[in-house]
Amino acid sequence: MQNIIKWGMIGCGDVTEVKSGPAFQKVADSSLVAVMSRNAEKAEDYAKRHQIPKWYSSTQELIDDPEINAIYIATPPLSHEELTIAALKAGKSVYVEKPMAVHAAAGKKMVEAASLYAGKLTIAHYRREQPVFKKIKALLKEQAIGTVKFIKLDYLQPSLTAKELADPKIQWRLDPAIAGGGLFHDIAPHQLDLMLYFFGPIEKAIGISGNQGGLYQADDLVTGVLKFKNNIFFNGTWCFDMPVATQKDLCTITGSKGTISFAVFGPGKIELTVNGETTFFNFDPLQHVQQPMIEATVRYFLNQSANPCIAEDGVTVMEIIDQFSNHNN
Repeated sequence: MQNIIKWGMIGCGDVTEVKSGPAFQKVADSSLVAVMSRNAEKAEDYAKRHQIPKWYSSTQELIDDPEINAIYIATPPLSHEELTIAALKAGKSVYVEKPMAVHAAAGKKMVEAASLYAGKLTIAHYRREQPVFKKIKALLKEQAIGTVKFIKLDYLQPSLTAKELADPKIQWRLDPAIAGGGLFHDIAPHQLDLMLYFFGPIEKAIGISGNQGGLYQADDLVTGVLKFKNNIFFNGTWCFDMPVATQKDLCTITGSKGTISFAVFGPGKIELTVNGETTFFNFDPLQHVQQPMIEATVRYFLNQSANPCIAEDGVTVMEIIDQFSNHNN
């Protein structure tokens, strides 16, 4: 029986430098033993800087490494399906970045592969395990604002500058062929997964999207409505073509007795208002934002706890995204 998770990481991009990569070495019963990039020099540099023993320029060589029993996939979404299936086929557990895939159909094939090969598959919707969002879930469970009625989410961001548009690290996120869509596909999985985490399964999703700024091919404005099976409603607006002064990251949950307000990507601060009285809950920033999720995933891979984010939830998020952005595959 496994007593330590020995990771192989596919992809050495910016997301792994601080958010996730170092956490694999800091979590109990976890060790990052190899990294992979198609650019061998980049893989070697990453490995040496982070004191990782091995590096590869071939995904299959890393997947086939007998020392590795779990794979972290940190590549653009287009490759998630292929890499996840290859890793599961090789008998490795998989932790895959969000969005789970370019669309729900690809996500479903990943779920099928996990079933076929009796493998473990966890989606990196890592905000579920962060203290600030666990506190929100606890407040909802204790009905701090009474019966929840509806949720309003606004995520408004400034237009990308010419310099940002020319940055290869941003360009792929704007290419629907690689990312599934634009910045909405990069950002919204976190927000939508939190809604599933807080409020459970959905009954209906309706949305519309378009491009108003004309700066790139992908949609820059998305709006959508959800009806949850428990009769709670959600309305969200994402716009990536706004003046700087109108920048906004706010989610407000309204109940029969009050509201809970917070920023999904901002500081760890919750504003609870009940009967006109407001209470604030503040949380220190995490050094590695994925560390709590990686810790939960390691426990799951070692059969010590349940899956912190099942692949089926990843598919549901992609189904909502497909519906909101009119990319029904």
